[in-house]
Amino acid sequence: MTGNNQPSTQSVSERIKSSFLSLLPRRIPIAVKLALSITTLIVAGMSTLGFIILENQKSIMTQQVDNMGTAVARQLADSAKEMVLSDDTLGLQTLINNLLDKNNILGTIIITEKGHTLASGGTVPGINTINFQRDKARQLDQINNFEWGWNLNTNTPHELITFVSPIHFKNLLAGHVMVTFTKNYMLQSLEESRQVIILVTILMTIIAIFLAFIMSRHLSMPIHNLVDASKAIGDGDFSYRLNERRNDEIGELSTAFNSMADGLLKKSQVENVFSRYVSTSVAKKIMENLDEVELGGKHVHASVLFADIVGFTGISENLPPKEIASLLNEYFSYISTISQIYHGHIDKFMGDCAMLVFGVPEDDPEHSFHAIACALMIQKLVARLNLMRLRDGKLSVHFRIGINTGNMVAGNLGSHDRMEYTVIGDPVNLASRLSSVAGSDQVVIMDELYLKKGIQSRVIAQQYETIRVRGMQKSVTTYLVKDLEDRYSQIMDKQINEVLKEYSKA
Repeated sequence: MTGNNQPSTQSVSERIKSSFLSLLPRRIPIAVKLALSITTLIVAGMSTLGFIILENQKSIMTQQVDNMGTAVARQLADSAKEMVLSDDTLGLQTLINNLLDKNNILGTIIITEKGHTLASGGTVPGINTINFQRDKARQLDQINNFEWGWNLNTNTPHELITFVSPIHFKNLLAGHVMVTFTKNYMLQSLEESRQVIILVTILMTIIAIFLAFIMSRHLSMPIHNLVDASKAIGDGDFSYRLNERRNDEIGELSTAFNSMADGLLKKSQVENVFSRYVSTSVAKKIMENLDEVELGGKHVHASVLFADIVGFTGISENLPPKEIASLLNEYFSYISTISQIYHGHIDKFMGDCAMLVFGVPEDDPEHSFHAIACALMIQKLVARLNLMRLRDGKLSVHFRIGINTGNMVAGNLGSHDRMEYTVIGDPVNLASRLSSVAGSDQVVIMDELYLKKGIQSRVIAQQYETIRVRGMQKSVTTYLVKDLEDRYSQIMDKQINEVLKEYSKA
């Protein structure tokens, strides 16, 4: 039975522990830590100081009692020695009565050297204690003391101290004097001091907590500002700055942080500007490996698309330069957006022609299909734009597009002081040749591309022309791309609507 109940007991304890831990804060603010630390130091300091003061006061008062008791006992012994020798008990009793109730004296007893009591008054130790202390005093032959307790009544217990002084007469021991004092006055004074110190400590603790909270808030505020600034930087707000004007380490940290933020802002601005001259993926690749930027390339399998405006020379002759630049910027902006949808990027703009690359620098197993889909989306979107242009009385614009896939070289080409990331090779040249073969609003691809696995089942195309390419012995067969399979075409139509909607907002 015990073995069966143990897992249940453990699970309950674990649940209780988990519930307790869940109530604790996940993190303790630094202001609270500083306040607790400062308060602890002040309380510890005040307690230590109070303890030292009490011990010192106790030592002083104990010394005062010892000095007073020794003096009284010695004086009584000197005054009583002749009366002890003459056995003047009446005189001794009178002497004792005069001492009682003075200087906190509670009792006095005078005994002979043999232990006979000559006179006594007030509270005195028991006979056994008297005999023991008398024998001890005889051996020491000097004033000594001992402590003991006594209840004068049921409500007032006393802590007593008795001083024992020998009575000498001409080097003879005639007897002993025992004078008893109460320590209650001393203890009461110590208790009052202890209560005052406790009260002062509590008061200082309250003040310390208040001051510690204010100080910790003041000290932790720059740290909170630094945390807020770090979060802002993490969220991409590189314009965030710290306004701490301090001549200390925090001021140096703020200055260093602002310098870092300036560097990140400039880096972000460079990336933004740089990505306008090259594609975002290329810019990101280069910025991530600045130490490895060098001339060179590598063989890759990728796809290249050339999109050329038909009859651009005639269009440029009929439009002013400003409108020509606006027209190119508008259409190339659409092409750039479409290329990103299909994981491609703009390699370069060459006058009225745009060169797009798919599959580099980021690997894309579907680069061939994405290149064809991108070309079709360009043609469909341009057709929609032409309807709007004709409605506004403007010239329509038509593209001819050539696409090719194959092994090519991709990398930084040029010189050490002027380079660009691009692709070169026969497949690139052939893609450019195919764009020149294509007619207005046509997309032309190689038969090798169309017959690839996964292309023919998704792309609708028909055989086009057989052309001869410089450097190739055999003629090559081309295909004219018409559309995509229905489900891909429907998705594309929705994407075109979204692109036009976004640009209309802008």
